[in-house]
Amino acid sequence: MSRDRDIQAFDDRARSYEEGWLGRLHHDIADRVVDIALARAPGAETVLDVGCGTGYLLRQMAARLPEATRLEGVDPAPTMVEVARASAGQDERIHFQTGTAEQLPFSNREFQLVISTTSFDHWADQRAGLAECLRVMTRGGRFVLADQFSAWLAPTLLIGHRGRARTTSATNILLREVGFRGLKWHGLGILLVKAVSATA
Repeated sequence: MSRDRDIQAFDDRARSYEEGWLGRLHHDIADRVVDIALARAPGAETVLDVGCGTGYLLRQMAARLPEATRLEGVDPAPTMVEVARASAGQDERIHFQTGTAEQLPFSNREFQLVISTTSFDHWADQRAGLAECLRVMTRGGRFVLADQFSAWLAPTLLIGHRGRARTTSATNILLREVGFRGLKWHGLGILLVKAVSATA
């Protein structure tokens, strides 16, 4: 599937993305990622969600981080962003805009916490996206990346998007190459979904 068709597929699903068993699964993954993120950065005041979808994760972060002053979400699918904005309610700390991981629309060192949940396998250039995440993070900021990862190749070949394998070792290499440190893997107890946390 091409990059444009990938985005269109998510755009088409945006209004029903949080419904049904798949919606419950996405919520469950996001809730567990929020737990990890808050354990790693309990007092974060500035948060960015890359590949934010309908904004569910940022809504949970806002509820659990009353001290946060700014929660930003970026997603390449315009209808996802539209749904996210409508779902944010009156919380003026939360903002959403269209954008990609590879070209984040922010200045250097703006965020204490950057999160990305189940979007990494859809990035057109994963290394560039990780470098951008690092660029917009404050020194010592925390990064949490969650997706389907395996310790070996075969499982991710079977279920990965566009045949792209996602292994923990390959991800470790990319994270270290762009400059992340202090990598730690976390099991989520959901299929092959794992999260890795790192420090800028």
